[in-house]
Amino acid sequence: MQIHTPDWVKHAVFYQIFPDRFAKSTQPRKRLLNDPKWEDWDAFPTLQGYKGGDLWGILEQLDYIQSLGVNAIYFTPIFQSACNHRYHTHDYYQVDPLLGGNAAFKELLDAAHQRNIKIVLDGVFNHASRGIFFFHDILENGPHSPWVDWFKIQGWPLAPYTGDAPANYDSWAGIRSLPVFNHDNPEVREYIMEIAEYWIKFGIDGWRLDVPFEIKTPGFWQEFRDRVKAINPDAYIVGEVWTDSRQWLDGRQFDGVMNYLFTGPTIAFTAGNRVDLEMVKGRDYQPFPPLFAAEYAEKIEDLLTLYPWEIQLTQLNLLASHDTARLITIAGGDVASLELATLLLLTFPGAPSIYYGDEVGLPGALDPDCRRGFPLEANWNLQILKTHKQLISLRNQYQALRVGSYQVIYAESTLYVFIRIWENEELMIAVNVGEESVTVSFDGGKLENKLQNLLFGNGEIKWNNQSVDLNVPARSGCIFG
Repeated sequence: MQIHTPDWVKHAVFYQIFPDRFAKSTQPRKRLLNDPKWEDWDAFPTLQGYKGGDLWGILEQLDYIQSLGVNAIYFTPIFQSACNHRYHTHDYYQVDPLLGGNAAFKELLDAAHQRNIKIVLDGVFNHASRGIFFFHDILENGPHSPWVDWFKIQGWPLAPYTGDAPANYDSWAGIRSLPVFNHDNPEVREYIMEIAEYWIKFGIDGWRLDVPFEIKTPGFWQEFRDRVKAINPDAYIVGEVWTDSRQWLDGRQFDGVMNYLFTGPTIAFTAGNRVDLEMVKGRDYQPFPPLFAAEYAEKIEDLLTLYPWEIQLTQLNLLASHDTARLITIAGGDVASLELATLLLLTFPGAPSIYYGDEVGLPGALDPDCRRGFPLEANWNLQILKTHKQLISLRNQYQALRVGSYQVIYAESTLYVFIRIWENEELMIAVNVGEESVTVSFDGGKLENKLQNLLFGNGEIKWNNQSVDLNVPARSGCIFG
């Protein structure tokens, strides 16, 4: 079958925002709370405390977001909830009042669209919160509730708040606050489909789907795609799947997944033995042990043959997220590791995603520390910010970096070199993760043009007929065009 994915995603640079932690509005607004009990913005985040970020604050920072070269935002959940990360949904039709409610979101959505910035929301459709109306009714009325078949009840009484008795219902990862929907119930299925349709009609540009692999009901995600695409054929549907995703990337379900199969090897190659094993313990994306260039090339080439090219171009590529430690912390504070990985991210097929604060060097260990408040400008790492802006600008400037073919032409020891080609546009990217400068010669016959212009970094290139002499300083990367 012919696969169709949204064209705009192929040209997008995403910025992932955790709404409670990015920005608080500085303008007088009508707020739900006049004297909120927020945590101090710069204090280490806690599992349950709020810092008070809101959608108005994000609206006021659109100039900054646009200055990065970003043209798409992915929000972690914004719907009404009783937790700071909002993966415990109370009401799928209401933006959390603490964020400003539906009105603030509409204002932000319109302002973003005026700047040609797309908005993708997080859809948590596997499970809800024990505070959602339907489950609350079951807690009040037991087996007499009309909603009893909306969840997976095993016996009575239910025990949603204490571990002293069996929960007696299915919950995500055994967490009692997250009852799992019964997706085999046609009413539940229709309820979720209508939520998806409602917000697409409202104007959002796509859905990021939380743990979609947990939903086993046959045909569920095919119907989800059909109904969303019937309203907006260019809507982006991206799943949170950390491993081989071929069963969802068949052209009938998702347009892409969060591409942790890129994340792990890229960290293992660029950070190497700097990786703090405590920061990656128990994670599925394998950023350890260290990789040499040839091993990295093998993993990348395997990844690029795993899915159809049309899908590769709409994968959501990332180095960190709200579910991982931040890369600068994983790499023990090594700035070069972050910059080298960012170079590989922004020159890879698919849509790169920058986790808020990574572009200014914000550190953070595992959850909840990876969800810190965005730092004051005085605490930004301006070198890292400059690198991000340069690389995003180059990606936006060169079609080859977005949709061009990707071919490894040299991968030995610590040096990895590849080319991106689109029609007459050719670029060569070289990354040296080693502690010493590297000078190599190799056949440049795969390039039609003898690239001379240094677009990024400090490398040197010389041509001897069809042979390339390349020098790349230690712990650095460069782009030639």
